[in-house]
Amino acid sequence: MVRICSAQVAGVWQNPGRNLERAEACVMEAGLAGASLISFPEQFAGGWSPLAPPRAEDIRGGTVAAFRKMAEEHGIAILAGFIEKHHPMPRNTAVAIDSSGEVVATYAKMHLFSPAGEDRHYTPGDDLAAFTVGGVKFGIALCYDLRFSPLFRIYALHGVCCVLVPAAWPCSRRDHWEILIRARALDNQMYVSGINATGTTPVDTYCGNSLTADPEGGVCAGGGSGECMCYSEIERSRLREIRSRIPVGKDRRSEIYSRLSRRYFSEEDSC
Repeated sequence: MVRICSAQVAGVWQNPGRNLERAEACVMEAGLAGASLISFPEQFAGGWSPLAPPRAEDIRGGTVAAFRKMAEEHGIAILAGFIEKHHPMPRNTAVAIDSSGEVVATYAKMHLFSPAGEDRHYTPGDDLAAFTVGGVKFGIALCYDLRFSPLFRIYALHGVCCVLVPAAWPCSRRDHWEILIRARALDNQMYVSGINATGTTPVDTYCGNSLTADPEGGVCAGGGSGECMCYSEIERSRLREIRSRIPVGKDRRSEIYSRLSRRYFSEEDSC
């Protein structure tokens, strides 16, 4: 069993210095509470925006360096985001850092939020990322990725017990947030933990509601609309028991799904 923490905290818009100070206080608190891993909302250090960012860094830049130092000093793994330099446009990237301060995984947001124009200012990622804490394998997704179930299915097929989803999910679609987290968990009989922003920025207003869904789609931990530190336990034994009792993975017929799609439908078909 691994205890994780979702740091649902409001950042100061485009003020990384202040936000990193706040992040360190959260890291210290989570470590004292027995968490082995703490995750922050999408782009917490500066605040998520779909527009061209004011600056981008490589993985050796100040934001990642600051989180690496926190992880090492407080002996806790961290998942946090930064705007990564990339040609021709930057990437919205999350980095996982182990308790010794080493970067163990990076994930660039695969599905960019086109309704707000994120796809016009960022380069999408094209790979998965997983890392292990306390014998539990975690995967990474970011915000809008939550709407794309195949990504979560691939993680489940490759031994991931819990997918962490840092987000800046607005109040206007709060119901979608909870439904999707619980659905991704239930569909794949895995844990899914959403870490959402709270507060108001020039982009939107966020209502938190960070939550962790268990492999049966139930909510095992959740926060309200304001700032909070939300803790949950990821239990491999519970995941194995649920998959054994209802063996959805074994009973899937993956080999025929693509064939059926090609046989009965064309790309032009729509409702």
